Amino acid sequence: MKLISRYLIKQLTVMSAYSLLALLALYSFFDIINEVGDMGKGSYNGMKVMQYVVMQVPAHAYELMPLAVLIGGLIALSQLAANSELTVIKTSGMSTRNIITILLQFGLIFAVGTVLLGEFAAPAASQYAENMKATATSGRISSGSQGLWIKENNDIVNVGEMLPDRSLRRIKIYRHNSDFRLSESLFAESAQIAADGTWTLRNIERSIIGENRVQTAKVAEEQWQTGLKNSLLDVLLVDPAKMSLTSLTTYINHLSANNQQVQTYRIEWWRKLMYPIAAAVMALVAYAFTPQSTRNSNMGLKLFGGICLGLAFHFAGRLFGFTSELYGVPPFLAAMLPTAIFATWAIYLIRKQEKR
Repeated sequence: MKLISRYLIKQLTVMSAYSLLALLALYSFFDIINEVGDMGKGSYNGMKVMQYVVMQVPAHAYELMPLAVLIGGLIALSQLAANSELTVIKTSGMSTRNIITILLQFGLIFAVGTVLLGEFAAPAASQYAENMKATATSGRISSGSQGLWIKENNDIVNVGEMLPDRSLRRIKIYRHNSDFRLSESLFAESAQIAADGTWTLRNIERSIIGENRVQTAKVAEEQWQTGLKNSLLDVLLVDPAKMSLTSLTTYINHLSANNQQVQTYRIEWWRKLMYPIAAAVMALVAYAFTPQSTRNSNMGLKLFGGICLGLAFHFAGRLFGFTSELYGVPPFLAAMLPTAIFATWAIYLIRKQEKR
């Protein structure tokens, strides 16, 4: 039995890996087409476009993992059925329950890969890619662990963070004279950007540097008219879909403490918690849609239906997320329902198949 288990897991894993590579190649091709329009802006050349596309691969792999498991599982199991290997395995004494256990073990491998991608590789790579692109296209900004640095005339501006309502936190402004000597430094706890580009700085600490002394002052609020475009700051916006579960937890607590809307982030938190389970569920769906006999004339139809089902699951999570925001559905329910529905359906189809 162990030999059969290893053989099945190997076949399923290899086909799923091939499916994932094919899907990643397709998505990377679309990314290249999408980035071609930005080539030539600043120092954003072909080499950096390729670097940007490569750095997006972990995020795409994370999103596509359940779909790759489904397609790879369908192909591997269909090949086994076509070669009568699946029939031989069953007649050798392996029950449907044993096969489902093997499928869940196979799904667990990709579930672990999904967790590793979602927690470590994808968030770091995506953030690096966005920062690199923003720095290359604008030529005026640089981003890192301390936030965003922007040069505006004789001012150097550092913005630590942008909240979902586009308010800014931890703003530092360093002003220089015509000789490029530091003449004033300013720190503001927060800022709000008006439609005309005016920044309303709050809780300001100012230091004016003279030849012989430094004058300090504190101001509750001040208007600052700047030519900085809001689009330059967009690199600071946090996309919840590209955050790790740990970062989402910290960020939700931070937003709650600052009386910010957290519904979107809670939905994504639950979705990320449930998402690795989807890999195992898709393995069951693959088995449910696998023709059990080569005499079935609808093999191609079942394969096509299974792939369409995988695509439906791929977009169902987003649809349920939007529904949760619009109609106030609890985030846990919105994140759990797609996986639960597909798991229930797969088990029902497998049981129906066995009764025939």
